[in-house]
Amino acid sequence: MASISKEILIESGAEDVWEVIGDFAAGPSRMVPGFVLDTRVEADRRVVTFVDGTVAWERRICVDHDTRRIVYAVVGGSVQPDHDNTSMQVVADGERRCRLLWIRDVLPDELAAPMAKAMSHGLGVIKRTLDDTHRPQ
Repeated sequence: MASISKEILIESGAEDVWEVIGDFAAGPSRMVPGFVLDTRVEADRRVVTFVDGTVAWERRICVDHDTRRIVYAVVGGSVQPDHDNTSMQVVADGERRCRLLWIRDVLPDELAAPMAKAMSHGLGVIKRTLDDTHRPQ
């Protein structure tokens, strides 16, 4: 199984970033606008539609507000890997800065390279969206 781990520093408080990342219902649309076109919830699953037309059905595994960690698994959609489990965690790094840790475990291994590329792109969008230094004053 391939494991992809990405991390980015965001110049915003951990609680502010978690408020978006930890929002299972609308988080993807809020954190990567333009990269994600739509997010809707159906029971314990969300349906995420990406700008390239990809659709992912994701099952909520855990939303832990104490550790600011969300875990979900892709369970259907236009890309159906044998296994796809993801966690995102927001870790405080001072009062107005935090780190976003994004880990994704996938099978088959051949999906790791395109997923890593998409995650890197997504992290850039997340940083621009949530980083206070990118917001107009």
